[in-house]
Amino acid sequence: MRDMNPSLSVLDLSFVTSGRPPSAALRDSIELARYCDRLGFVRYWLAEHHNLPSVASPAPEIMIGQIAAVTSRIRVGSGGIMLPNHAPLMVAERFRMLEALFPGRIDLGLGRAPGTDGITAVALRRHQENRGGDEFLERLQELILWETGGFPAGHPFGRVVAMPSDMSLPPLFLLGSSGYSARLSAQLGMGFAFAHHFATHDVHDAMQAYRSGFTPSVWRETPLALLAVSVICAETNEEAERLATSQDLSWLRRERGEFGPLPSVEEASAVTYSDHDRERIRHNRARMFVGSAEGVRDRLQAFAASTGADEILITSSIHDQAARRRSYELLARAFSLPVALAA
Repeated sequence: MRDMNPSLSVLDLSFVTSGRPPSAALRDSIELARYCDRLGFVRYWLAEHHNLPSVASPAPEIMIGQIAAVTSRIRVGSGGIMLPNHAPLMVAERFRMLEALFPGRIDLGLGRAPGTDGITAVALRRHQENRGGDEFLERLQELILWETGGFPAGHPFGRVVAMPSDMSLPPLFLLGSSGYSARLSAQLGMGFAFAHHFATHDVHDAMQAYRSGFTPSVWRETPLALLAVSVICAETNEEAERLATSQDLSWLRRERGEFGPLPSVEEASAVTYSDHDRERIRHNRARMFVGSAEGVRDRLQAFAASTGADEILITSSIHDQAARRRSYELLARAFSLPVALAA
């Protein structure tokens, strides 16, 4: 177990909430990012999902530009770009552009999954060449070659320049919910982010595999392990538990294949839960951090120490946006972040 106090960052999925249009979730993300910039969080990452009524943003690179433009200090990045959906050259160009516009403030997190269902994945990729094998690994290797200029002599891509040519890619992270990405991140010497908020793989195994196998590289000299967790904070344990009932109901619905907007506390309180439902809620709650800021802080610090996480990425499924902002503020103050809110 490591004795450490982790850095705090944000993972935002731009959740659609019941009673509001999906476009409102995008504006909520921008406002929350501005707030977290002032609260002292290290970075703000945006996810990529497609054909999900519960998630408003399919294009994190667009949101990154919008958020970086209205913040001043916080790093902004992708959590992540689902690489099999994209041509590596397009990823290289877009993130070089972002780095040029916001130097030193951009992160590029890359994921293996499509971020959607099978049919939508086909629609996203239908005009791309599929050469079989490990599509993610092939595209990752190509992205690296666009950055390093390492295409073999005579390769046709050797004549193509990723613009702007005077910029480099921002820091690279691989995202994962199993041991594969942990080991690959370590072998390539990149940062690693583990999705504990939905993963079934043992977090300690993944984080240990990353740290023990890390090889210094042109990307990083030392390992940087991020851990994404689901957190809901409030002034009291009772209020946090009340707010968490929205996510409880949302989780049950997702297990049944129902991916609708995040329900309100009032909607959740009107549902009659079976014994099986309550057991599923208890099972999911085991991976969540719900309660007052001090209690959550102590649990997160212990969790980071036991897993070896350098940084915690906080994602919060809270229907009420004021309560969501307050959850992040309480955490920032509990962890003594350099909060710069107006009095």
